[in-house]
Amino acid sequence: MSKKAFIFDLDGVIVDTAKYHFLAWQKIAQALNINFTHEHNELLKGVSRVRSLDIILELGNVQASQEDKDKWLLQKNEDYLSYLVDMNESEILPGISKILKFLKEKNQGIALGSASKNARPILEKTGIISYFDVIVDGNDVTNAKPDPEVFLKAAQLLHIDPKNAIVFEDSVAGIQAANIAGMVSIGIGEEGILHEANYIFKDSTFIEESFIETLITN
Repeated sequence: MSKKAFIFDLDGVIVDTAKYHFLAWQKIAQALNINFTHEHNELLKGVSRVRSLDIILELGNVQASQEDKDKWLLQKNEDYLSYLVDMNESEILPGISKILKFLKEKNQGIALGSASKNARPILEKTGIISYFDVIVDGNDVTNAKPDPEVFLKAAQLLHIDPKNAIVFEDSVAGIQAANIAGMVSIGIGEEGILHEANYIFKDSTFIEESFIETLITN
């Protein structure tokens, strides 16, 4: 059986830590009298922490010194990490454990490709870190998605050609990164948003083992 690289984004694909990012950013926004809604939060998907803060400040037309920005970035991360303390396997999104187990049984390459700098502790707390042969996170790359660096690095570490890599993503930037890398892109979420993906599923529970099997053999 051919060996492929299956690369997973973290936030929104494996776990829903987006809600914790939202709460942490909202706390910063409220302190600055900026109205920050769930709709605004969509703008931050797959975006770096530094750029996310800039987007929030733009929403409120707030000018800030670098010193203030650094202070808020640190505060945001500390708040976010405080939410992660109690994470456990119940935080794994439906369908994902089954997919990881199936890929492991089929001896496929499994990697994480995420902008999160907290990926390792999250995978440990949720008890699934052992499934991953390779972890490439925000500590390992310099370019944010849609730059394909994170996915190319994951494929390289698995010693698998990018054209034999399959990426699971929930953000537009992530799908674009996978497409630029010449990989198969699988969007998890709304079809209207992720229409650039090769395949789209509302969530991972809709992904059948037979579909994974075709990805492995094709």
